[in-house]
Amino acid sequence: MSNRDFPVGAPLPDWTPPPAPDFTRLEGRTVRLERLDPDAHGAGLFDAYRAAADAGDWAYLPYGPFDDRATFDPWLVGMAAKSDPRFYTICVADSGAPRGLLSLMRIAPEAGSIEVGHIHFAPELQGTAGATEAIWLCMNWVFSAGYRRFEWKCDALNARSRNAAARFGFTYEGTFRQAGIVKGRNRDTAWFAIIDRDWPALAYAYRRWLSPENFDSDGRQRQSLRDLTAPIVSEADTDSIN
Repeated sequence: MSNRDFPVGAPLPDWTPPPAPDFTRLEGRTVRLERLDPDAHGAGLFDAYRAAADAGDWAYLPYGPFDDRATFDPWLVGMAAKSDPRFYTICVADSGAPRGLLSLMRIAPEAGSIEVGHIHFAPELQGTAGATEAIWLCMNWVFSAGYRRFEWKCDALNARSRNAAARFGFTYEGTFRQAGIVKGRNRDTAWFAIIDRDWPALAYAYRRWLSPENFDSDGRQRQSLRDLTAPIVSEADTDSIN
């Protein structure tokens, strides 16, 4: 019996594994990503996170909230030392003020797969064009580097994260039940992804949305990113079923 008797995936004769993330900075119009530096970013991040009205933003993260610098700073140093997840600080472009964190993780160049995670926007960044641009900067680097798959995962009960994944153009792929235990509680994990064949249309949608012409003089969007990405996600959903 030969392999021709079994269905197998498409061959990838020209596939070359992409590099692991090695950049220290990505520049955007409203924000930039800088490799996490506890000395440079620690005080600003702590103050930015303290501006939250409550500790709800930490609810689905496996750490935090932090009551003081004495607990926050060692955690930040530990995260900065890791290569996977590799942490980046989201800084305001004009002032350089730190306003959030994210990481690239589960880095698997041999499979062309990588995940964005540990996303935590400070209140000042939430709901802004800069928050979206931070995800775009990661996404654009990932696919420009040659990755085939960009993942987003979250607690299945985290409605804000699930809605964000859909808005950003990720396709829901299913839920892993009892996938982990976080802070002593069960976690079911919802999986989302963008693959390379989705990327050209999504890149065009992001460039349209991020264009200065898409915002009025008060900074309000004229066309929503969800409206631009929804047809792409719907098509991907259909393809995954066929």
